[in-house]
Amino acid sequence: MATETPLPLKGLKVIDVATVIAGPTLAMHLGDFGADVLKIEHPRGDVLRVTGYQKDGVGLWYKMANRNKRGITLNFSKNKGQALFKKLVMDADVLIENFRTGTMEKWGLGWEDLRAINPKLVMVRLTGFGQTGPYKNRPGFGTIAEVFSGFAHITGDEDGPPTLPNFGLADCIAASYGASAVMYALYHRDVQGGEGQFIDLSIYEPIFQVLGPQPLQYDQLGVVQHRMGNRSKNNAPRNTYETRDGQWVAISTNAPAIVTRVLTLCGGPEVSSDPRFSTPQSRVEHIDEVDGIVARWVKARNLDEVLAKFEEAEAAIGPAYDIAQIFKDPQYQARNDIVTVEDEDLGPLKMANAFPFLSETPAKIRHSGQRLGQSNEEVYRELGLSADDLAKLKDDGVI
Repeated sequence: MATETPLPLKGLKVIDVATVIAGPTLAMHLGDFGADVLKIEHPRGDVLRVTGYQKDGVGLWYKMANRNKRGITLNFSKNKGQALFKKLVMDADVLIENFRTGTMEKWGLGWEDLRAINPKLVMVRLTGFGQTGPYKNRPGFGTIAEVFSGFAHITGDEDGPPTLPNFGLADCIAASYGASAVMYALYHRDVQGGEGQFIDLSIYEPIFQVLGPQPLQYDQLGVVQHRMGNRSKNNAPRNTYETRDGQWVAISTNAPAIVTRVLTLCGGPEVSSDPRFSTPQSRVEHIDEVDGIVARWVKARNLDEVLAKFEEAEAAIGPAYDIAQIFKDPQYQARNDIVTVEDEDLGPLKMANAFPFLSETPAKIRHSGQRLGQSNEEVYRELGLSADDLAKLKDDGVI
């Protein structure tokens, strides 16, 4: 009988006391790859349980962001809650929290307090603006990070307002950076013989870095990037184009060979050899003409024909999918990008798989987010508490 391949983070103990999106998503990444993640919520529950779409009163986003976690409740504002939390931290590898700066210290659960009882602890402190600086005490969420980082300023139509994404973009970018940082800290601890450390992770800085060389461009050239819709200052054609049957595609031409193929396909050899379109900068200078050539060609054809012609020409194109189209696409199906997970409340759920795919130790979604306090008895019994102890703690508002 074949044995199941162990997940790469098996044995790693993670405590997630964060709420909403960024922190829980960071912990989700670790749990997907095998970490034993303990999700601790206030007895009222994480607000993500009632955020966004719900079915039968069950929050769907919570089910995904808190998959592969054991869920318990604990009130840190109670002395008994703080004592229980310290017991849980004693043998933890990683702690993820996103309370306002200074809140954990107020409860006697700050970095210095926790490292004293567990010098090997890696603690992620995730806030809107970080642990230092004049804004450290400000409340901050992904939306604030998206404007503060400069993202919204360069996003949207040229004559329109700064544009925000309608999903947790900055939060999820911060979560990915945070998961990487945890691995760096664990490598330092476990391979280089170091101690634990705390990770100061703001939400705004990761998305600020993702925006690319804007600081360098401003420093060296005084360039301030502005909104220009779906176009780019770096190259052309790069835009979205509508097909005859009312669908949309995006075209990108970052390589010279791709540019030649696209312009030859859409305008003929005379267009692809036109000196006005010979370099990225010259095409940007004639962007209306370049876009017009491609837009007219795409508009004269249905989506299937446009995609087929581009594939034949080995040129880069992608359809602007909605989620219903994604469910039907053979690429998504072939790579098992959407998986079915059994859920105790809602039955089978389809959600995005765990990425990326590791060849030898791939991630696995073992279960969706649990009910509030579902693992209380299991976890607290591991600490030596009895059924009577748990009942008393519940009556006292501790769990």
